[in-house]
Parts: sequence; C-alpha cells; structure tokens
Amino acid sequence: MSAAAVDPHAADPEPPPGGQRTFLHVLVNTAIANVTTSFLWFALTFWVYLETRSVLATGVIGGAYMLLVAVFSMFFGTVVDRFRKQRVMVTATAGTFVLFALTGLIYLSVPNAVLLDVTGPWFWVFSLVMLAGAVVEQLRGIALSTTVSLLVPGPKRANANGLVGTVQGLGFLVTSVFSGLAIGYLGMGWSITIAVVFVGLSLAHLLTLRIPEPVIVHTEGQPGWVDIRGGFAAVMAAPGLFALVLFTTLNNLVGGVYMALTDPYGIEVFGTAQAWGIALAVVSTGFMIGGGMVAKFGLGRNPIRTMLLLCCLIGVLGATFALRESWLLYGLGLWAFFMVMPAVEAAEQTVIQRVVPFRQQGRVFGFAMTFEAASAPITAFLIAPIAEFWIIPYMDSSAGQDRWGWLLGTGDVRGIGLVFVWTGVVSILLALGAFATRAYRMLSTQYLEAAKNDEEAAKDEGGPSADSTTDGTATDDRAL
Repeated sequence: MSAAAVDPHAADPEPPPGGQRTFLHVLVNTAIANVTTSFLWFALTFWVYLETRSVLATGVIGGAYMLLVAVFSMFFGTVVDRFRKQRVMVTATAGTFVLFALTGLIYLSVPNAVLLDVTGPWFWVFSLVMLAGAVVEQLRGIALSTTVSLLVPGPKRANANGLVGTVQGLGFLVTSVFSGLAIGYLGMGWSITIAVVFVGLSLAHLLTLRIPEPVIVHTEGQPGWVDIRGGFAAVMAAPGLFALVLFTTLNNLVGGVYMALTDPYGIEVFGTAQAWGIALAVVSTGFMIGGGMVAKFGLGRNPIRTMLLLCCLIGVLGATFALRESWLLYGLGLWAFFMVMPAVEAAEQTVIQRVVPFRQQGRVFGFAMTFEAASAPITAFLIAPIAEFWIIPYMDSSAGQDRWGWLLGTGDVRGIGLVFVWTGVVSILLALGAFATRAYRMLSTQYLEAAKNDEEAAKDEGGPSADSTTDGTATDDRAL
C-alpha cells in the first residue's frame, strides 16, 4: 500500500449511484471472512476448555484477544483513513490467511500433550498466533464501518448497520454449530484446515470487487501510523462523543465477564461441546432477528436513547438467565440477550457515521475500539481466576449455598451464576446513570441536527426525506 493521506479540507463524498448494491457485495464478502474467523475462534475456545477444563485458560485467551484488538485498533483506524478501503480489506484478509496457515504448521509440528500444557510456551505461542489472525480481521471491520458512510445515504445508515448485525448473527449461528461439531468430531487440525480454505476463498472473491472511492491525495504533515492525536481531536470535535466512547468502554468492562464465562457455563449446563455449539446456533438467531429489526425499522429518532434503554434491558437479562441451573432458562435468556445486541452496536456506529466527517471516521472508530476493547480484557483477566479459585469453590460450600441458595438454587456452576447476577445489576446502574449526564443531551442534539441536515439535503436533491425512510431520524426535539 502506498503511503497517502486524506485531504483534510475535502468534503465528505456523496454516495455513488448503485452504492448500496456495492455495499451489499462488500457485506457478503466480509461475512465470509468473519464467519471463518469466528469459526476458528470458537473452535479454539471449545478445544481448550474441553481439554483442560480451565476457566482460567479460556478467560485469559478471551482477554488476550481483546487486548490485541485494543493495542492495534488505533493503528488500524489510521490505516483505514490513509488508504483505499478495498486495498485495506485485501491486506487484512491476506494477513489472516498467512497467520491461520502458520497455526496449522504449529499444530502439525508440536505434539498435542505439549501444545495443551497451559504452563508451557507452545500453548501460548499457538493461541497468540491464531488470535493475531483474528485480530487482523478487525481491520476489515473498521473499513466496513467507513464504507457505510461511503456508499449508503445518511438516512439509510442505521438500516445498513442493522444489516451488518444480521450478517454477524448469521455468522454466529453458522460458526456456533460447526465449531462445536468440528471440535467434537474432527478435532482442531481439521478446524484449522477449514478456516484456511475459506479465508483463501474470501480473499479470491474480494479481489474481484471494486469499491468506488474518491482519490486519496498526498498532503504535507500527514499523521503517523498511530494517529492518537488525530483520533482524539476528531472525537472531541463532536460534543458528547467522548462520553459515548467512555460509556461503551465501561459497558465493555462489565461485558468482559460474559466474554470469560459464557462458554464455560454453556458447556456445563448443556453437557458437551457439541450440544453447546448447537444451542449457540439456535440462540444466535437472536442476532439475526435483532439485526433484521434494525434494518427494517431503524433506531428511532434518537439512537443514543435507544442504546441506553437497551443496555438496561441487557443488564436485566444478564442478571436473570442464570438464576437457576437450567439449560432452557439460559438458552432463552441468551437468545433475548443476543437479540438486543445488534441495536446497541448499530446505535454507536450510526452516531459516529452521522457526526464525524468521513475523512476522520477510520481514526474515530479505531480510537473508540482501542478504549472499548481494552476494557474487556481487564475484567476477563480478573474474573477468570477469581471465579475459578474463589467464587466457584465458595458457592460449592455449605456457606455459599446457605447464603445464596434462595436466589440461585443448587447446581455445579452456581458460582458463575452469582457473577452473572451482579454483572447485570452493574450494567443497569451504568445505563441509568448515563441518562442523567449533560453529554447525553449534547450528543443527542448534535445527532438530530445532523439528521435534519441530511433530510434537507435529500429534499433539495429530490430524494426521499428522512420521514419516508425506515431510519426514523425525523428531527422532533421531543426525542430528547
């Protein structure tokens, strides 16, 4: 990729004719890559837990993944702003292909007994190389978020982000089933082989696509490869946006608990990795339904308010789906939990796409992802050993059962259930507190003003107004 920078004075590009069709092609291609990456990521988690039965190992792996995302997100965001989006996607996919192939070589070269020794170096080398391949795929995610602004008109962006959530849900469904079945029946070696083949197919397909984009010109004083200052300045230029990033960071801090403990709890209550994989596929239809609802109906006049209300609902669900050691309660609760998630993710992306100039969106998405991703590993690294060495043994004791049995009942993983309850309570309090902040009101006002400008521009061009779209971004001040 040639070094280039975006002209800071250039106007935001207008979506080209047929831009939404091109976006759908990009979305489908990204889905292929994401499905494959998620497939191998789930396979690694299932494999490690089944072979070691260690909550600590799975928690550290999940935390390491998010830590790598945090470390590289600002760099990824700068890359997206400085280079053509298709070239960025091609490079990211090629990097994932090479790293996944390298994990295959390690798997073939190192005996399983050595590879699964969590105290030895080869376990962590193998896991980190695989995680690095998954992290590189995040570069495509940032590029995809900016292509929404590049190819889709403003009033339709919430709907486009809903489609992204639907595709992610489909990928989650597919990978949940096949990761569990692949590990249960084929093993880790064949799982790696499948991933390498499909990433290669995604790369070949991507090379046939063309994403129309304005020329990125050379400028003097272009930012460095990790443009923290530029990303921070772009975030601060939108009143209240930093508070949105801060809220999402704190929310992810809480979410790190679910990242570390959801799979171990699921495997225990469903009995086997195969059963848990199939169950994940069923409950992940919630992603598809939730994303489809956003694609159809949008996020309402004020996506920030919608996001906070749904975060309260997520807290309620997280606090209740493990109140009893029941696979049915957990499955239904997780299904509803997953149904809400696409709207929360789409709300943040829609706000950034509306209030941040296109030429800076890569750095803003990267800046946000840096802090949001950095928060989850903190909790995952902390909660995994705390749960394994303190909370789970405590809830297995008579003292823990006497103290919390009225709330959580009995079972083998009541310790994880207790952690889920308190995590949900914290989520609810965090979202309710955000409603009372000045930043919430400021960002809501700025979003509605941007939506009004898009509506007026659409009317001037004879296109559909915001009132006639499913985004629902009409500028009624009562939305505040």
